[in-house]
Order: sequence, then C-alpha cells, then structure tokens
Amino acid sequence: NKLLSVFLVLILMPTLINIFNEATDIDMVEISSGREHTCAILDDGSVSCWGHNYFGQLGYGTAANYRNTPTQTSSLGANRTAVAIDTGYYHTCAILDDGSVSCWGRNPDGRLGDGTSGADRHNPTQTSSLGTDRTAVAITAGYRHTCAILDDGSVSCWGLNSKGQLG
Repeated sequence: NKLLSVFLVLILMPTLINIFNEATDIDMVEISSGREHTCAILDDGSVSCWGHNYFGQLGYGTAANYRNTPTQTSSLGANRTAVAIDTGYYHTCAILDDGSVSCWGRNPDGRLGDGTSGADRHNPTQTSSLGTDRTAVAITAGYRHTCAILDDGSVSCWGLNSKGQLG
C-alpha cells in the first residue's frame, strides 16, 4: 500500500511577503499568477518566476522541481525587456519592449505561438509573426491558449480551439 500525502498551505488573509533579499533595491512593476506558478516583471524589465516548474513555465532553462523564491528567466533576447506578462495553465507569455511576444512552458497544443506543438519550451521563445508590421499591446494566457490585442485593435489568438476560444 502506498500512501499519497498532499500538503496544502492556506494563507487566508493578505500577507506581506519578502521574496527578495532585503538588501536589494528591487521593485516589481507587474505580477501574474497562473496554475501553480507566479511571474513578475521587475523595475529593470527583467522577469522572475517562482512556483512549480513541471514544464519549464518558470523560464530558466529546465523543467525540474520548483522554486519558492523568484528565479530570473533566461534571456528575453538581445537588449529586450518585458513590458507586460501573463501566466496561464503551465505557460507564461510576455510582451517585450519592441511589441513582440515571447512565451515559455507547456506546449502540447500550440499555446506558445511559435508554430509548433508538442515540444515544451524551458526558455523564453519568440512567437511566430503577429502579422506584417503588427505589435502586441496586451496579452492574456488562458487554459490552453493565448490571445493578444495588437496595435491596430485587432486580436490574435493561438493554441487549442476545442470550444471556440480562439474566435
């Protein structure tokens, strides 16, 4: 007989947490919580994530274990910084300072938008084209899909479309 133990930690009231060393002068400017992971954009435009990392959704180059303190993601690209971020069901996507989108994590259904399905990405990976001369201005990562509002007001979505969620 094998026993399965599940440990839950419930914090029932808002609680201030110190996730960075108090000696640092780092501020978060945006935060998003997904399925068992959280990512934040820091004041220098870098991204740090923590929580479970089953499929590389923390973006630091591997899909192993979990982190209970913020871990900086791998490079977002040469001289690139994040300006918006959203976390979904085992994946994370960020809009970069040039309006492009980078995603990482679980990808069995194309939710990362890089033109592939089946291969998880453990590092931030540039999405395929958003259209000629188009850039993203807002992003949301869903259960098994992702959508972005583009600079002309149109919407681009990718990933699983089993219930019409891509439009």
